[in-house]
Amino acid sequence: MSLPSARRPVVLITGASAGIGAALARVYAEKGWDLILTARRKGPLNELAQELTRSGAASTILVEDLADAEAPRRLFDAVAERGLNVDGLINNAGFSRTAGFLNTDPADHAAMIRVMLTAPIALARLFAPAMVERGYGRILNVASLAGQMPATGGDTLYGPIKSFLIKASQGLHLELAGTGVHVTALCPGYTWTEFHDVNGTRAEVSSAYPAWMWQTAKHVAEVGYAACEANRPKVTPGVMNNVMAGLAKHLPDALALKMVGGHAKRLKRI
Repeated sequence: MSLPSARRPVVLITGASAGIGAALARVYAEKGWDLILTARRKGPLNELAQELTRSGAASTILVEDLADAEAPRRLFDAVAERGLNVDGLINNAGFSRTAGFLNTDPADHAAMIRVMLTAPIALARLFAPAMVERGYGRILNVASLAGQMPATGGDTLYGPIKSFLIKASQGLHLELAGTGVHVTALCPGYTWTEFHDVNGTRAEVSSAYPAWMWQTAKHVAEVGYAACEANRPKVTPGVMNNVMAGLAKHLPDALALKMVGGHAKRLKRI
């Protein structure tokens, strides 16, 4: 299905200030979309908006912290106040803590759950009804290869949160089939972004894992865009990432946990 009018479609991207979020903004701008960019940092959003304007895309900036439980509703209201229709929703914002469950401030874990689990569900519930009514929409939830792998120690909640997001995306994909609204879970593996700088593991992951395991944010964004347009329920960029996800389904739990359970220890975080 296509848009009911000749206007440019509009996509709302959370965590758009850097990394995969910024890469997705560039890809969608190249494909003719206007953008609503949201993140905690205004400066990088302004820089990205200026860059995208030169490519012909209009950008609206909304500074928000999705760790605040009221942030999704504020975003929804801010979009409505500006008279904008959200045709695409990309839930990309996220972060991790790798120091171990008992060494991490419970407030940080609560924020992780709100940013990466509660907020994506709330935003989808707020924006999807109008998409269904118009007969057109795109929802791309940025999950992770970690959501398809056995649990790891250290970043204890990250994988489970991403696993939930994958399953929720697949369920919504099925529920909205035939409405013109596509729902896809994007599951990147290791990607060169600021993500590892924020959680303090850049040096460790760079040395702990070989170059072939890493992908660029641009490649991940292009794969995610194409999969959502094709209405695939889930996509994992990279052949080896798909191999690892496939193996994880068939290995006995004891063996799988032994293979990946020391992830955080290899990063020397716990």
